[in-house]
Amino acid sequence: AMRAALVGYSSSEDEEEEEGGCRGGGAQEPPRASPGRPRLPVPAGLPGDPDPEEAVRDDSSRHGGRVRGFPHERGSWATHVYLPYSVQEEFLELLELLLSRARTYVSSLAAMEQFHLSLSQCVVLRYHWIDPFVRCLRERLAAFHRFFCVADQVKVYTNQNKTRTFIGLEVSAGHFQLLELVSEVDRVLEEFDLPTFYKDPSFHISLAWCVGDMSGRLEGQCLRELQDIVDGFEDSALLLRVQWEQIRCKSGNKYFSFPLR
Repeated sequence: AMRAALVGYSSSEDEEEEEGGCRGGGAQEPPRASPGRPRLPVPAGLPGDPDPEEAVRDDSSRHGGRVRGFPHERGSWATHVYLPYSVQEEFLELLELLLSRARTYVSSLAAMEQFHLSLSQCVVLRYHWIDPFVRCLRERLAAFHRFFCVADQVKVYTNQNKTRTFIGLEVSAGHFQLLELVSEVDRVLEEFDLPTFYKDPSFHISLAWCVGDMSGRLEGQCLRELQDIVDGFEDSALLLRVQWEQIRCKSGNKYFSFPLR
């Protein structure tokens, strides 16, 4: 089976970055709204760009060996649109079972600190575009109703330049509504000349990650054992049927929330 490309999201490392990186710089002149408005340039060095050399200069020892997908630049804010998953105690019990089994294959696996389902890649926004971007999103997402998803298929992901491996729960029901949401988010990204989401996305909630490409060790036998744990877990049917109630956008250290109707 083809390995799904991992969503290039920013996880908790964004909070650990130096001042002036994700925290944004001074506002510049807002883009003009005239029809002849210049096209906004696409930021260079996004996750999955062919030349990750830039990112390697980052001091990865400062965030658990993780390598940034793109270099920091003053006034640029790493931005990500996602559905937040609020965790119940039983979910953490399941996660603990999965992690202790998976660690017999890859001991360096660490649990994610927060859980979410991505609706965009991690993109770079100039500081003065954040408000118009959020306004645009709010308008596009206003009509959406709450919906359910089932995320119960264990899957292994790598990020695009294979510097990290993730174990996630892939969505087996609710895919159509997620695609509808993504198409609205994509339209906003296009307006700001930012990269849209992956063509055939594997929607998932990441559970754990490690440095390097460990997919070979985790796929096959390990994956089957993890799936058995999920299938046999007492509350899994209820637990992994998620009702999404809001969409969130994180830009640098700011969070914006869009309630679903």
